[in-house]
Amino acid sequence: MMTLEQLRAQDAWNRSSPDRYTKEHMKLAKGLPALIMNSGLMQVMAFLQEKGRKKPQRHCADLAEDLRLWLHERFQDVPQDFDGFMTALLKADARKYQAITVEAFDWLKWLRQMTAARQEGV
Repeated sequence: MMTLEQLRAQDAWNRSSPDRYTKEHMKLAKGLPALIMNSGLMQVMAFLQEKGRKKPQRHCADLAEDLRLWLHERFQDVPQDFDGFMTALLKADARKYQAITVEAFDWLKWLRQMTAARQEGV
């Protein structure tokens, strides 16, 4: 049985393969926690969704989708799709919203580390 930290690490490892994640993904992953701290999870997810619509910034959409997928895995009542995800956060009580945000930070910590480690050889 894997611990929660191991599950986060495994998920981040699987998603951060160099053939899938570029240096742009790595830079974005490093900056997301600060953005979330300053603006909040919902605002950052909306920002990533909007930016990800532009082809040169596809990495924004990729990272947002991966984060939503992980958060859905941890909180089954939070949908994977953007609209459902945002609606769930809007309806969440403060305690639930905070738990989801903390989980986002914890997963992003692993994603930053795994992406940076895997980009070194590229």
